[in-house]
Amino acid sequence: MTHPLAQLRSDTAAPLGIRAYMPSYLNFLESENQRLKEQSAASSANPTEAGHDAEPEPAPPADAPDESSTSVRNPLIGDRAWFHRYDPSAPPLFVGEAACTAFATRFRRFLTGNNALPHIPRTQYVTEEQIAEANTPHIQWPSFQQAQLLVKIALRQVGSIYHLALRKSTLEKLEEIYRMGDFDCTVNQCKFFALFAFGEAYSMRAEPSSGCRVPGTSYFARALSLGQVLPERTSITHLETLLLLSLFSYYLNRRHSALVLIGTALRLGLSIGLNHNIPESQLIDPVERQHRIRIWWTIYIFDRMWGSKMGHPAQIPDDDIHLDMPSNVSPAQLHEEQFNDTEYLTANVKLARIVGETIAKLYSRRKYSETFLQRVQKLLKALKNWVETLPEHLRLHEEDPGIYVKHISSLHLSFNQCVILTTRPTLLHLLMKLNETNSPNANQESISQPVLTLGEACIHAARHSHSLILKKWINGSLPVFGYFHAHYLFSSALVLAMSSFLPIGSPSDLGAFESGLEVLRSMSENGNLAASEFYHNLEQVKHCLDQRRSKEPRSSSAGGQPSTASGSGPPIPSTLPPTASAMPPATTIPVPSLITTAEADLISNTPGYSHAQSNPAIPPPENLTFPTTAGGITTAMAFLEPTMQDFLAQSDFDLGLLHPVDTFMNDENLYTCHGL
Repeated sequence: MTHPLAQLRSDTAAPLGIRAYMPSYLNFLESENQRLKEQSAASSANPTEAGHDAEPEPAPPADAPDESSTSVRNPLIGDRAWFHRYDPSAPPLFVGEAACTAFATRFRRFLTGNNALPHIPRTQYVTEEQIAEANTPHIQWPSFQQAQLLVKIALRQVGSIYHLALRKSTLEKLEEIYRMGDFDCTVNQCKFFALFAFGEAYSMRAEPSSGCRVPGTSYFARALSLGQVLPERTSITHLETLLLLSLFSYYLNRRHSALVLIGTALRLGLSIGLNHNIPESQLIDPVERQHRIRIWWTIYIFDRMWGSKMGHPAQIPDDDIHLDMPSNVSPAQLHEEQFNDTEYLTANVKLARIVGETIAKLYSRRKYSETFLQRVQKLLKALKNWVETLPEHLRLHEEDPGIYVKHISSLHLSFNQCVILTTRPTLLHLLMKLNETNSPNANQESISQPVLTLGEACIHAARHSHSLILKKWINGSLPVFGYFHAHYLFSSALVLAMSSFLPIGSPSDLGAFESGLEVLRSMSENGNLAASEFYHNLEQVKHCLDQRRSKEPRSSSAGGQPSTASGSGPPIPSTLPPTASAMPPATTIPVPSLITTAEADLISNTPGYSHAQSNPAIPPPENLTFPTTAGGITTAMAFLEPTMQDFLAQSDFDLGLLHPVDTFMNDENLYTCHGL
């Protein structure tokens, strides 16, 4: 029988253009066939790798830069994206490397020594069917008094953090609707029902009228069904509604929906030129002008922040934004009636810009001329400048009652999370390097001072976030159904668990990890869907920790540092490398300087804490200690260490040549999609 390829070669009846193209195409088919045969043979010879590696990428053109060089590629992320296991009934979901749940999987892989350990899927969220069930015809406008209360609660709770609506104008519009009986306007109904949803989420414990645990879901479902997602000509009110619906989606743990809604708001905002300054002759009213500016910057904040939760890129580059920053409106009384603090919103915008740069420079597959450490240094310089230029009334002092002010503490928690995002890949790298199968001395010599410095900064930020959230929890000011406190607590708990393994950390950080686990458990039992997801993830981390500890020999080191050896490697060294000898050791302070004895008793009496107390490796809450430095944990602590000052002062030349961290971090088993 004639081979098909031979038949094609002899086919002179084909048109001239096809005959000219055919030899190269046939050569390609033959080389592809040979490559697949070789790959199949290699997989048969090594069955443990079969099914885990994607096809190798074709060779780059001769004039393309060398992607193996760490000067042009991200040393943390592999060439292939990471997905959940493929389900033929639905497309796989992308798992962004910046996601905290993805980082938890990396840590569990380290603890178990299993690089094929799968990602934990997200199951605790409100489904489309539940939203459809909650959208019942009986969801109507409440009484005027109830409507006023719900809107005021929403404006106080979420309106103090983000600019979502004009305060006075919104309340006046609500009064007008009830006075005129104009309840049929779809645009107004969507906006106010979205506000009602937040009002119920912050004033109720459960919503008995729907099958969902989160109060306000019925109002949210009604607003979502009535809202026009794709209007040909949008309005500012419609954009306000999209912002509200996007934010509330996080309360339902619907992160992808939130991203789509804010993406829609951003595109619609571009259609009316929100990213440009509108001439004053076209919009004379200063309140409306400022409202327009602030709505755009809230969209911008959501776009950057939402993307950072899942590792997605920003939807608009900063170079395409030609809009003034928020400013005050005169007279001052008019400004205070309608707007929040201008300096607060400006700080939020600047922080969101750094977050967007962090995702692009550290968690994307873009090519950069700078090394990884150079990019990290520039991001940390920006964060240092942000915290140093923060207005005094927005600073967070440990002894100040203002620590419980919602919008200020939220701002600092966001800052800490950005520091963690910037530094935690290095912390994981440090943990892995100290646990390699080489001799401990060789490991220590391979760790440079910048790596230790970045690891310390990550731990400091995590301790600060943990202490802030724990205080709010004990004080009773932690939102029951909010997403972000649960997320920040989960993120900080992961870092503290890692810190307990490291010489630059402290074994007592494991107690803080346990207390974070308990707070998430309680939030989950109260109906917080995000806390349920994070608690399940953290439980799996704890299970891996317990398994690892059960395999470890008892350590008798003088410093009391526990051995953390797995079955496949040596213990992590309990001494620092010579390069870190000048680094001050972590000190501990007793509970009263952070929480009182009575508050510690409150934690220890929390149902479910007995399992933590039964483990002798975990200190009970009354003996819980937190590593800190003199003066308590502060937002700027990550930048106060002399080693951090030295790191930020180094030149690009020094970071590029004297500290070749990229060569150690350019390892596919750190960030890759193998096994998924």
